[in-house]
Amino acid sequence: MVLQKAPAYASIWGYSTIDDDVIVVSLLDMGGKVVRFTATVVYMGPENKAVWKVFLEAVKAGGPYSVVIESDHGSTLTINDVMFGDVWVCSGQSNMQFTLPMAFNGSKEVAESAEYPNIRLFTASLKTADTPQYDFISVEETWSVASPSNVGNGNWTYFSAVCWLYGKYLYQKLNYPIGLVASDWGGTAIEVWSSPDALKKCQIKDSTTTKPDLNGAPTAHSVLWNAMIHPFLNYTIYGTIWYQGESNSGNPLGYNCSFPAMIDDWRLKFSESNPQTSGSFPFGFVQLAPRLNDSSISTGYPDIRWSQTAGYGTVPNPRMKDVFMAVAMDLPDFTSPFHSVHPRDKETVASRLTLSGLVVAYGEVEKFQGPYPSDVKFSPENKQLTITYDMGLTNIEVRSANGFEFCCSSSQDKAVCDQPSLNSWFPVTTLTSTPTTITLDVPASCTNQHILMIRYAWRESPCPYKQCAVYSVVNELPGPPFKISLIV
Repeated sequence: MVLQKAPAYASIWGYSTIDDDVIVVSLLDMGGKVVRFTATVVYMGPENKAVWKVFLEAVKAGGPYSVVIESDHGSTLTINDVMFGDVWVCSGQSNMQFTLPMAFNGSKEVAESAEYPNIRLFTASLKTADTPQYDFISVEETWSVASPSNVGNGNWTYFSAVCWLYGKYLYQKLNYPIGLVASDWGGTAIEVWSSPDALKKCQIKDSTTTKPDLNGAPTAHSVLWNAMIHPFLNYTIYGTIWYQGESNSGNPLGYNCSFPAMIDDWRLKFSESNPQTSGSFPFGFVQLAPRLNDSSISTGYPDIRWSQTAGYGTVPNPRMKDVFMAVAMDLPDFTSPFHSVHPRDKETVASRLTLSGLVVAYGEVEKFQGPYPSDVKFSPENKQLTITYDMGLTNIEVRSANGFEFCCSSSQDKAVCDQPSLNSWFPVTTLTSTPTTITLDVPASCTNQHILMIRYAWRESPCPYKQCAVYSVVNELPGPPFKISLIV
């Protein structure tokens, strides 16, 4: 297993049937040095079991150590081969549950996993609960050393491809132990992963059904928070990554509240249960990848992508601090044998997520976002709109002329732009570019109309593989989708 390294104090906790039991926890290094800590009973847990907890001293990255737990009533438990490093929780729905053997280059990745024994893995079982659980009901994969059998167990079992690749790329950069906790379930909406407190923040009513959906995914609110997240609150963690949103594409506006609220609530609950976990721990997510091979779909997924950033277009932002993301809208896989909703290129996803995570979570100084508009100027004489990216500090590569659209109407009411049936959006067919700007010709359909908004890549599947319009020259990251109000 991996415990959180210094400067945080790792927590060890467990149960005792005797509420006056004295628990001594000893930490032994390879040289035989012993440090002892006396645990205290902190609260009564399930079935009137006393829960004890102890915080170890801050231990620098490395190992292995042994943890010896002794009761003054005579029982002893020893946990060997314990490492200290950073612990990341990986959660979400099927694209997080999607396992390494299913991914492109999966066989190679599985075979090479033996080269990373300092990455340790844990996979929670798919379980639900109506009330918060103090411990996992069952475990799919107990703490294990990375190996072909532990990383490549099979389809949809363990281990998560995105979680593994993210941890591997982090390890290659940081060169100290990484602990990965996979707790995910395909087909699940954000409401099942959110506590009642988080749902209340967004005025989300109790679920109207407790029955699983047709694919067996739970639908009752909070049942996975109770069974698959809450049991881990005592553990000291470094951060979380998340890949979810497909199952909320029918209510994208609600996600604008529920996703940031869930992040806030997870941070609060983890830090309240264990003050050694930061109340602002880094939280990374994957912006939704494409699904159907249909370039006409402009609702659902594009709206969720926007809501994943709380309507800011990029993260971190004032509503979502210490949050980072990987853009995946340019990674379609329409021939995936696991359905096109499950693209197999998880390496690019994890690479982009790691790049942004190293900056936001670890303070590295790199360009970690794709180009994003910092200014737009309209020229009425030329009927052109010029977009400047990143205040002119990012050189852009234009790979396509597709993806830009204007919303035009005889009215100045921007509400028409949100009604697909009104057909108020018109594609740009001509553009020119400089190293830092793009100039768009206003479509002829907008002549004598008010130009209300511009948007980019606002499609469920906006482009062929890595062929959206705008990328950064420096790191080849795609510019994320956006929409900007104009009224000219």
